[in-house]
Amino acid sequence: MQGKQSQGKKVVIIGLGLTGLSCVHFFLSHGVIPRVMDTRAVPPGVEQLPKEVECHRGSLNNQWLQEADLIVASPGIALATPELQQAANNGIEIVGDIELFCREVDAPVIAITGSNGKSTVTSLVGEMAQAAGISVGVGGNIGIPALSLLNQGHQLYVLELSSFQLETTSSLKALAATVLNVTEDHMDRYPLGLAQYREAKLRIYHHALNCIVNAQDPLTLPQHTDEEACISFGVDSGDYYFDTQQRTLVAKNEVLIKVDDMHLTGQHNYTNALAALALADIAGIARHASLSVLKNYAGLTHRFQLVLLNNGVRWINDSKATNVGSTEAALNGLKVEGTLHLLLGGDGKSADFTPLKPYLAQDNVRLYCFGRDGKALAQLEPEKSVLTETMEQSMRYLAPNLKSGDMVLLSPACASLDQFKNFEQRGAIFAQLAKELG
Repeated sequence: MQGKQSQGKKVVIIGLGLTGLSCVHFFLSHGVIPRVMDTRAVPPGVEQLPKEVECHRGSLNNQWLQEADLIVASPGIALATPELQQAANNGIEIVGDIELFCREVDAPVIAITGSNGKSTVTSLVGEMAQAAGISVGVGGNIGIPALSLLNQGHQLYVLELSSFQLETTSSLKALAATVLNVTEDHMDRYPLGLAQYREAKLRIYHHALNCIVNAQDPLTLPQHTDEEACISFGVDSGDYYFDTQQRTLVAKNEVLIKVDDMHLTGQHNYTNALAALALADIAGIARHASLSVLKNYAGLTHRFQLVLLNNGVRWINDSKATNVGSTEAALNGLKVEGTLHLLLGGDGKSADFTPLKPYLAQDNVRLYCFGRDGKALAQLEPEKSVLTETMEQSMRYLAPNLKSGDMVLLSPACASLDQFKNFEQRGAIFAQLAKELG
C-alpha cells in the first residue's frame, strides 16, 4: 500500500511516541488522515498530534480496529492481543512502521538484529559510512524512527530492528542482514519459547542479498538459505574472526587491526566490531574509513562503559544488559585481577537465570542482588550473594571493601522497570553513585 494507493483507506495507528508520530506524518503526507489509539491515558507525543487526527486514549478502540483497512501496530503491542487477532481473522492488514518504510525506501538497507549488541553494531556501521563520506540514515529501534529518515537523500540506511518490529515486516529486502546472536529474551511475549523468538529474528534474512551470521551461534543461521551464501564472524573461526592469541581482528586471513588499538573492550565488543566490518565491506564502505572508526569509537553509554577508574578500581556501567544473554556476553572472557563485584537484579521478564551459574561460580566473583528478581538471582550462588532491596543499597554495602584490581560491574540481566524509569536512568544513577563512592 504505497503512497497513492493508501488514499481513501481507513488507517488506524496503535501507539504514539516518536514512532507513532512518524507514522501519522507519513500518512498525512500521502493525503490520508489516520486515527490513533494508545492504551496509556497520557501517551508521549499526544500534545504534538495535528488537530485533524482523532485520538482514543486509555484502551484499544475495537470498533475503530474492526472498521480499518490497515492497522499500523506499535512494536509494543503483541500480535496475539485478542483485538488484533480478531482484525487479522477479518482479513485486515496489520503492519508496523518498518514495513511502511520498506515499501517506500529507494536506497540500500543494512539490517541488524540480535538479542545483544545490535545498537553498538548499528551505530558503528553508521559511523563507518559517515567516515567514508556516504550520506547515511541510521535509526529504527535506536534513535530516529525509520519513517523519519525517508526523503532526506540518503545513499544508505542502517537499521536496528527488534524481534517485535520484524514480526510485522514482510517487504524488507536488505543488501545485508545479520542476526548477531539469539539468547532468551522477552519470554513474556513468546509463550512458545526460544524457537518462536528466534523465528521472529530470522525474518530479517527473508529476501536479503547477503546474510552475516555468528560462527559460534548456530541459532543465527537462516533456516532456508544455502550456508555458502552466508558470511560468518566469530572468535578464532569465521570469515571475519578475533584471533585470541595475537589479539587481532582478521578478515579472510588479512590482519586488520590490533584490538589494543581500539577503545572498545571485551570479547563481545570485538565480535560486534567484526560484524560491523563485514556489513561495511558489503556496503562498499572504504576499509580505511571503517578501521579509523574502530580506533576511535568509544562505545555507547550504558553498554559496558567505564564510568570511573580510581585507586585501581574499575566501575563499569552495563545497564543495557536487560537480559541473561547480555550479561553472559559481558562476563564471557572477562579478566579481573582482583574481585569482580557484580550487581544483578530488576525484572527478569520470566527468564531462566541458570546460564549465568558457570560465570558466577568463579572464586573471585561476589554477587549483590536487588529488585523484583533479586532473590531468585541470589539463589544461584547463595554463599557469595548479598540481597538488598535497591541497587543503591548494594553499592553502599560493597564500596568500603574495594581493593586495587577490583571491578564493580552493573550488568543486571534484567529489565529496570520495577524500580527505574528505564535502563538509562538505572545506568546514570550507577555512574553518579560510582563517582560518590569510588
